[in-house]
Parts: sequence; C-alpha cells; structure tokens
Amino acid sequence: MTKTWEDADPIETQEWLEAFASLVKNEGEERARFMIAKLLEHGGQAGAATTLLTPYCNSIPVDQQPAYPGDLELEHQIDALNRWNAIAMVLRAKKEAGGVGGHLSSYASIATLYEVGLNHFFHGASKGKPGDLIYFQGHSAEGNYARAFLEGRLSEKQLKNFRQEVEGEGLSSYPHPWLMPHFWQFATVSLGLGALQAIYQAHFLKYMENRKLIPANDRKVWIFSGDGEMDEPESIAALTLAAREKLDNVIYVVNCNLQRLDGLVRSNHKIVQELEGLFRGAGWNVIKVLWSSEWDSVFAKDKKGVLLKRLTESVDGDLQTAYVSGSVNRKEFLSADDEELRQLFSHLSEEDMLNLRRGAHDPVKIFAAYSAAVKHKGQPTVILAQGVKGYGLGTKNAEGRNIAHNQLEMTAEELKAFRERFKLPLTDKQLNDLSFQKLDEKSPAYAYLHAQRKKLTGYLPERLAISAPLTVPALSAFDSAALQGTGDRTMSTTMVLGRILNVLLKDPNIGSRVVPIFSDEVRTFGLEALFRQIGIYSSVGQLYTPEDKEQLMYYREAKDGQMLEEGITEAGCMASWIAAATSYSTHQVPMIPFFTYYSMFGFQRVGDLIWAACDMRARGFLIGGTAGRTTLEGEGLQHQDGSSLLSAAVVPSCRAYDPTFGYEMAVIIQHGLQEMYHEEKDVIYYIMAMNEKYVQPKMPKGVEEGIIKGMYLFQEGGKAKLKVQLFGSGAILREVIAAAELLAKDFSVSADIWSVTSFSELRREGTEIERAKMLMPEKKAPQSYLEKCLAKHEGPIIAATDYVRAYADLIRPLLSRSYTVLGTDGYGRSDTREKLRGFFEVNRYYIAVAALHALAKEGAIPASQVTAAIKKYNIDPKKPNPVTV
Repeated sequence: MTKTWEDADPIETQEWLEAFASLVKNEGEERARFMIAKLLEHGGQAGAATTLLTPYCNSIPVDQQPAYPGDLELEHQIDALNRWNAIAMVLRAKKEAGGVGGHLSSYASIATLYEVGLNHFFHGASKGKPGDLIYFQGHSAEGNYARAFLEGRLSEKQLKNFRQEVEGEGLSSYPHPWLMPHFWQFATVSLGLGALQAIYQAHFLKYMENRKLIPANDRKVWIFSGDGEMDEPESIAALTLAAREKLDNVIYVVNCNLQRLDGLVRSNHKIVQELEGLFRGAGWNVIKVLWSSEWDSVFAKDKKGVLLKRLTESVDGDLQTAYVSGSVNRKEFLSADDEELRQLFSHLSEEDMLNLRRGAHDPVKIFAAYSAAVKHKGQPTVILAQGVKGYGLGTKNAEGRNIAHNQLEMTAEELKAFRERFKLPLTDKQLNDLSFQKLDEKSPAYAYLHAQRKKLTGYLPERLAISAPLTVPALSAFDSAALQGTGDRTMSTTMVLGRILNVLLKDPNIGSRVVPIFSDEVRTFGLEALFRQIGIYSSVGQLYTPEDKEQLMYYREAKDGQMLEEGITEAGCMASWIAAATSYSTHQVPMIPFFTYYSMFGFQRVGDLIWAACDMRARGFLIGGTAGRTTLEGEGLQHQDGSSLLSAAVVPSCRAYDPTFGYEMAVIIQHGLQEMYHEEKDVIYYIMAMNEKYVQPKMPKGVEEGIIKGMYLFQEGGKAKLKVQLFGSGAILREVIAAAELLAKDFSVSADIWSVTSFSELRREGTEIERAKMLMPEKKAPQSYLEKCLAKHEGPIIAATDYVRAYADLIRPLLSRSYTVLGTDGYGRSDTREKLRGFFEVNRYYIAVAALHALAKEGAIPASQVTAAIKKYNIDPKKPNPVTV
C-alpha cells in the first residue's frame, strides 16, 4: 500500500495541480472551492479517504466579505461600556458582598460575538411574533446584564445586587428562568446541556411547523458554547440529528479561545481543527473565523502558503505562548527563523504586531460569518471563532493566560490600562469607585443601540409567557378507559396509560397538543397502537414501504406524525420534552408532552436535564415505565429502579406519584392537566407505570382528593382488638393487601390499608405546616392531611414500597407513632417478581412479620408470635441482608 506522503505518480499529480490552477485562474476561487467540495463528497461516496479539514485560516475570503452595515465607532462605544459594566458588576460584588464571585474572562472573550448578533442578527419577539431562540453561554451572564442595563431593562440597583437575590432586586449568577422568569429563556450553565437542548429545540420547531401548529418561519436557534465545553458528551450528542434532519435553522457558535477553566483545551493539538473534523464529518456546514482583518495584508502576501503551513503546524500551546509573549516574541514565533515568513511581517510595526487579533474580536469577520450562516440552506452551520480568554484584561493580568478563568480582581493600574485600551470616558474617581456607566440618552450611541434592536423587533434575552389556558377534559372523560375498572380482565397501568392517551388524543380541545415521546421500546410498553393512530414524526415522511405494512399496528412514519420516537437516547428525548414543555413560552402555543421511558433511565440518567427543565418552568408529564425494583421480571440490576421517586422528591416543582391502579393514574393525569394547562402553574408531573398485569378495580367513591394529596383509605380493617395501619404504593400495594389477609386469618390482627400515591406530596404539605408551627408558635396551626387521615385509625404503621426505604421515610418526621418501613435497598437481581420481592423482603410475608414485630415492640403481643409467623411463612432469619449482597 502506498503511504499517503509518498507520490506514486508525480506526473499525474502535476497534471491535477495544473488543471486546478487553470480552474482558479479562469473560473475563480468560488468555483474552485465548489469543485473541491464536490470531489470530497464524491470521494466519500466512493469509499475513498477524504479530508475533513481546511487550512488554518478564515473560511470566507476577503473578496467575499459583505460590506459591514453598522457604525463600527458607535458599536465600539456600546461594546466598551458593556465590558466595563460587566467588570464593575463582578468586582463590586466581590468587594461589597463578601466575595460572592463572578467571572471576568468569559464575557470578555465572547463579547464581540454577542454584540454583532445583537446589533444585526438576533430577532426579538414582538406583537405575538416569536423571535430567534438564543442559548447564551451560561458563564457570560454578566455581559447580558450589562447590555440590558444600557438598554434600560435592568436598574443600577439590580446590577449592584448581582448574585444577591435573597432580599429581592438581585440578579442570578447564571441563566435561570425560574429566578428571572421575564428575562432568561433557557438554563444553559450546566455545561453541554444548552447545545443538546438547542438542537432538539430546532427539531421541535420543525415538528410544530410540519404539524401546522405554528406557521412556517425563518426563526433561528443560536447556540453559544466554549471550546472546552465541547468535551461534554451532550455538546456533540445531537450533531448527526441536526445534519440528518437538515436543520438549517441551527447556528452553533463555538468560542474557541483555546482554554478551558484550568488551561488549554488541546495544548498539544489543535481544538479548532478537531472540531472542524467533528462537525464536518457529522454533515455540518463549517465556517472558521480565526484571524482579524489586521491579518488580511499578511495573508495576501503569502503566495506560497508558508504562513498557513506555520499556523497549521503550530499546536495550541504555541499559539497561546505567542499571544501572551509580546510583539517581539510574537514576530519571532511567526517567523520561525524562516526568511520567507519574516518578509510577510516586514511591513508591520511592533504596535501592528500587537494588533494582530483573533477573529472572534473582529466584528467585520464575525458579520461575514453570521451572514453566510443565516443564508445557508440544507445544513446546520457551526462557526468556529478563535478568540482569547479574558480579552481586554491585559496579558500581564489574565488575557490569554491559564489563570484567566480564576481572575476575579483587577488593580488600579490594570483598570486604567483597560480604560485606555477601550477608550472609556471614565474619570479616575469613576474608575476607582467602579461606577456603572449609562449612555447619554441624547447621544448617537444611545439612539443607535435602540434603533438596531427596533429593526430586530425586540430585546434579548427576554422570556414571554402569555396566558393561554386550555380547556381540559373532566375526570368523567376517562370513565370507561380507567375509572370503571377492567372487570375480570387483567391489565397493567402502562396499558391503562395507553387508554388514557387515546382519550386525550381524541379530545377536540387538546388532542392536537398532546406530544407522546419515546426513546424506543414503544412495543415493550404495549403502546404500539399509537404508530397507526397518530404516526411517528418524520421530516420527510415515509420513504419506504414498512415490512409490517399488512399488520394492524405497522410502523408508520409521517411528516405530520404526532409521536416523537427519538431513538435510544433518553437525553435527546428529554431535550425534546423540554422543548414541548416550554412551548407555551417559546412559541406561545402550550403543548402537552408525555415522555415514557424505563424509570431506571430517568432521574438516575438525565436528572440534570430534569432540573434544567424545571428551572425553565416546564409543564408536562414524565412517565416512569416498568417502575419499581421488582416489577420488571428477568431484566436485573441495570433496569431495576429503586430510587427515582426519591430523586424526584427533591425537585421543588415536581409532583411525583406512584399509582397502583388505573383509576389513580387517571385522576392524577386529569389533575395535572388542570393544574398545568388550565391554571397554568409551572410544575411537572412524574408518574410511575408498571408492566405487571392484574385486575384493575373500579374507583371507590370520594377518593379523588386523597389520590392527589398523597394517600387515601383503600380498605378498612375488621373489628379485631389488635390494629395496624398498612401503607403501600405502586407495585407493592397488592402485597400489602395480601398481607392484611394473612394477618386477619392467621393472627386476628385487623389492618387498615392505605394506598399512598405520593410520599413526597405528603411530606411537602406536612413540612409546610411544621414550618408554620415553628415560626408562629403562638398561633394554632392546622392539622396536616396525614394527621387528619390517621386521627381515627389506631396502631403502628408499616409502609412497604418497591423503592429504597428512604422514599417512604420521607414522612417519618411527621408521625408520632411507631413507623416501620420496608423497601428495596441494595443491588437488584434477575429473577421473577415473586422471588425478587422475597429477596428484597417486601412481599406479603415480610409485611405481615413487620406488622407483628411492631405490635410486639408495643407490648401488644408476645415476641413468640413473631417467631411463629417467621416459621409459618418459611422465612429464613439467616438469609443475607439484600443491602449487603
């Protein structure tokens, strides 16, 4: 095999080069670039090796740059004041508020990328017309606040209270819509999540258009990310989706300052080239903005490409050192003892050498890239903009240095140098006092600032949440689907979910708003009827005849399909769910998403995204399928969920439920619809669903309130003197019911049975009352719902769930009597439900023994009766503890 660096046929090579030179000469560079692109495309199709990298220079030639439409002098004034106010905000917070922190370098690096967009590209929302969706980089929030202050949207008091929110009129550290619901749209500071959300947001935008729920539009989704952030798997997880779906409404801007938090991203390599290969290989249009206009004259002299060769061969560590080393060292590095290279820079003074900036700080180059990106069709676009971390802060301080991210202070001399560099009209006193500066309302810069935003139809960032309550079906709509039970027929709650979805999809008011979402395994959940009923969304429809076309429930894809089946990606599905769950704000069209997934792969896998969703005031349903640690037969540890309800309990706006019966699920879903879509409360519902089939009973009268509050009396015990209270939920309630029968038959113990649909909701209400008791000790506090339920029911309490003990333990502080909890702590096993419940000690026999033990502890029965029960039910006292095996 011929090595790639050997030329097997120099004559043929020369002929190709001469032909290409003739093409450039006679038809121009644009035609030549087109032909190269076509050759690369053809080579890839033919299986030949092709390169994904272009030279280390700007993608857009100087002669193809559009004329800059703005006033660069006025934009510089605005940019300079933004930079100053951002710095003043951070330094004041550190000085006056006990060091609450902030970042100096992140916004300094990305400022020009924002300013060009805000002056010329990013459309705001106005008169019901939604604008562009901008996923601002989380760590550069100071710059967004500084600009909003110049625009008059934030007050000086708010800037003074940066990162000081507890007493009101403060600003959150990062983009948090929960804390600033009229300002921030997207929670992006958990690195990587912004990019994933944004791409699926663009995907959902097309979904809404193709289903004709919103008119077709030219809205863009802009993503701003750092090159260090690209190491997060979520940052690149959806690249192929964007290319496959031809999402030309996505523009991904990666601020390549070559540094992560502690140092260089790829010190011994080149991060820009790596990212170019990654994006281009995924099918993206790639635009590189590496060098500023000051380099144009140098590159124009480089007829032989020696400078390009030098820049391409230099690793990022070299580029960083050259930047911070001063003009002489910079020229020495670039010349590299090469006379041809030295001649390229011979016309530049030392000051000129210092002014050789990187492209991310040149509005002219950025404008050219943004213009090309918004016009590009058929592909998503990424802009790789090379900048400097801490740009403008001074190389002696932080600019371009490894310490840039952690630089939180500036000396008086450094502040003066900053003032001179950006020509800021600040007195020494204003400088030392860190005074915030506004534009004179009569100044040209002030007029320009607002005129540009007026052209772009509104200010950003801004979050709109227009009231648009939906008419949701009454509970009676689910009568035949869930409330009347199933007679003698067995059915899982997942199957009942399918019936409930069927009712909702046919509802004339909200049917079109329902968005069923699956990562995969719709058939596993028994919901494949949805394939034919509503179709799977595909931007191109169905280009093939499915092999199961003759089947009743064949795999049907459609351009107006309602279901989103995103493939095996819980993170991608969560991102789609977030887009739908926040659609009431981003599109002013409330959507009702149901994301059904293996519960084990929910909170434990994408918990960060769930927190982000709630931060963004999401509204929707998460369905934890095949819930619990013992309900899913045979699958074993990896699939057994024993903790997601505990995780859900700590999310403030999450209402988490574990229904056993179909009517419970129907009541919860109907209440969720009412709360989220009619009352428009910013909460989400997490509902467990199981694949275990059993007879679904008819709903008893008057239990609706209890189901929502967290518990209700399912069955009252007999008249025996010995009393216990049995709590059960989800998969284990039926074991609790069976345990009550054992206790009555074998030991004359009467058990009241409580269906506990939500330990977390009981705790939420109970702790609120306990807080009131503590803070208002002289005022009579109301009883908690839990106390009211138990007021007339005697005996110790035994709770059993299919989750870790800590879940049922949530209510322990609210109880004043004996409380025993059984749960599924430990690692799981592959086996049958019956054996798994025995292994985890949550079956009917262990529940009965736990009840007797509780009575024995109270002296109501002798311990010998507990021993008798252990023998009777063939329980091995020496069995290993499931927690430790």
